[in-house]
Amino acid sequence: MSNKEVLILVDVLAREKNVDKNIVFAALELALASATKKRHHKQFNEDLDVRIEMDRQTGEYTSYRRWLVVPNEQGLQVPDKEILLFEAQEDLPEIEVNDFLEEEIESIEFGRIGAQAAKQVILQKIREAEREQVINDFLERDDKIAMGVVKRADRFGLIIESGKVELLLRRENMIPKENIRAGDRVRGYIIKVDKEARGPHIEISRTSPEFLIKLFENEVPEIQQGLLQIVSAVRDPGLRAKISVRAIDKKIDPIGTCVGMRGSRVTSVRSEICNEAVDIVVWADEPAQYVINSLSPAQVKSILVDEETQTIEVVVDEQELAIAIGRNGQNVKLASELTGWKIDILTSEESEQKQQIELEKVYNLFKSNLKVDDEVVSLLLDNGFNSLEEIAYVPISELHEIGLSDDDLQIVRSRAREALLTIELVAEENIDNTNVELRNIDGITPDILSTLASQNINSLDDLAELSTDELIEYVDINEEQAKALILKAREHWFN
Repeated sequence: MSNKEVLILVDVLAREKNVDKNIVFAALELALASATKKRHHKQFNEDLDVRIEMDRQTGEYTSYRRWLVVPNEQGLQVPDKEILLFEAQEDLPEIEVNDFLEEEIESIEFGRIGAQAAKQVILQKIREAEREQVINDFLERDDKIAMGVVKRADRFGLIIESGKVELLLRRENMIPKENIRAGDRVRGYIIKVDKEARGPHIEISRTSPEFLIKLFENEVPEIQQGLLQIVSAVRDPGLRAKISVRAIDKKIDPIGTCVGMRGSRVTSVRSEICNEAVDIVVWADEPAQYVINSLSPAQVKSILVDEETQTIEVVVDEQELAIAIGRNGQNVKLASELTGWKIDILTSEESEQKQQIELEKVYNLFKSNLKVDDEVVSLLLDNGFNSLEEIAYVPISELHEIGLSDDDLQIVRSRAREALLTIELVAEENIDNTNVELRNIDGITPDILSTLASQNINSLDDLAELSTDELIEYVDINEEQAKALILKAREHWFN
């Protein structure tokens, strides 16, 4: 085949397959390199690394044998394809490790045998280029939701045909109990694009919160117009979801706008996600109000925010408890995920009992450390003092307001500081008695160490033998933190 015929072949293939000529040239170079390697292996029993360079204008091509430059101390692992650095630098002083040293070799003739050898490589490269072009065209539309017809099912999930593109809907990304069959039209949110995958390159999900957000954006024009914003969404797929919305235009009712006339908009969204219940929550800047809104339809009686532990304690009437918690804790779980706060729900009676227990703890703390009579302790509690730190370090003017004499104030303040010093010394002594390995666990703070030591938990084994509930009872941390600490303490059992 002449150089002119090679150029004609490239031009025809590029036009026929609608790909760039450079892709066809690259495929030809790979095919020629493969044929050259086979020729040399057959004639000289050498496993060469070959590179072909083809002129895009004339069709002429040059063949090069090349060696990978490796460090001197490494030695040659593949002698036919590698060369030591000092040897390579004898020819090219500026060459470095991982560069290639090349030497021109005789090119094989691109005849009938060469054309046959190139055919499969060229077709494969063209197929890959066509597929990549189709995917790029699909992604350029910048649609986050893809729609297609179910083609077949395999062990991974459903293969969905969307024009020339195949989508993969994995089983874990399908709504539970959803019955989808071949020929059904399906929509999903694009969660992954992998151009190197053997099968479908695009994965979609019907369970992601983003899918719910996009469905509302398509149904509610005010969102597209920038008058309304969906802040976040959480889902228990197939059962219940919550979305928080914020009105950019204050004249708009966020909930009513998303619900639509006679519920038309929210009904349309629900029909797409197997009639999953959707709670529309008004976003609020204040965490307390946001939590109250997110627990709807439950009515909140009172609320207590603890910013240090990111916990909010919510008090509801007895008849509202089941609504606030939801079936299997679903409502409070989704509200917690939506707001980013841990939510504890109590009845009025439970709240009063808890307050009474806390009050007794503080009363006993003041009584034992300040060594004052009941009247002084009651004065401190009635005026909102709940810790020794407050008594020891608040401005003296605030202590004057509770009605104590100057002498009593000085005594109370001095004893509070002495008590804090004693507690700190005991805590340090307890920490010194703990196992060094326990102190080195990530997430163990001095406060936690001190608390654990006060419960005679001084070693990795002591901590490892605790249950999550027991650790939470001792230390003011959440369930995930407790599990993580216990698992780290148990690691040495398995090593």
